[in-house]
Amino acid sequence: MDGERARLFAAHGALAESIRWFGGEGQSAGPWDVPLETFVDRLDALARECDRVWIVGTSFGAEAALATAARAPGVSGVFAFAPSDVVWAGYDPAGAEHSHWTWGGAPIPFVPIDQEYRGTEEPPRFSPVYERSRKAFADRVAAAAIEVERIAEVVVVAGGDDQVWSSSLYAENIRCRRADHGADTVVVAGALAGHRAILPGESLVQGGMAMRRGGTEVADRELGTRAWRAITAMLAASR
Repeated sequence: MDGERARLFAAHGALAESIRWFGGEGQSAGPWDVPLETFVDRLDALARECDRVWIVGTSFGAEAALATAARAPGVSGVFAFAPSDVVWAGYDPAGAEHSHWTWGGAPIPFVPIDQEYRGTEEPPRFSPVYERSRKAFADRVAAAAIEVERIAEVVVVAGGDDQVWSSSLYAENIRCRRADHGADTVVVAGALAGHRAILPGESLVQGGMAMRRGGTEVADRELGTRAWRAITAMLAASR
């Protein structure tokens, strides 16, 4: 999670940490071949000071949070904003294909991106690319699916107007997979919200790559308000 969100959790009484996971010294230059151990190392450090450890992530960060928690049994749960139910490919500047994540030095199975599709919208929306990719590489989806049933508690937050990827569909896939294994999932959805829910007290994020993210500030804040209510209730219940 970003620094502002970490400060929000800290204000609620949590020991919260925001970490850099690519682009730093000794790290991958971008979101590809990122060792999930990067997150596990910090989880282990927090666990020495806290009785419960949760992971918070958005978009690729939510993908990382779920993939990490599925492999780290000591994690209490995940708050996943605009999540993915599968691991996706990442591409370096030379165009070489990688998994977003590695575990034990080996790439985690992933769904490639359909490189044949080229949208015409400016700024672009990427949800059609991800939809086409799941269909084009349907034979890769099962292996790339994150084993979310291994996670103790999961709260997913998704906007129905997400133009980056179909996070509302992915959130439902997560809920269904966990239900098939007898696990409950808290789903907080907003039909008019986009890729970035805004929690109470957070500012509207203006930066980042130029792309269509969907939603409106009003809808994104409304979703964030309900998400924060669910998050604080979950934290209180797990004490």
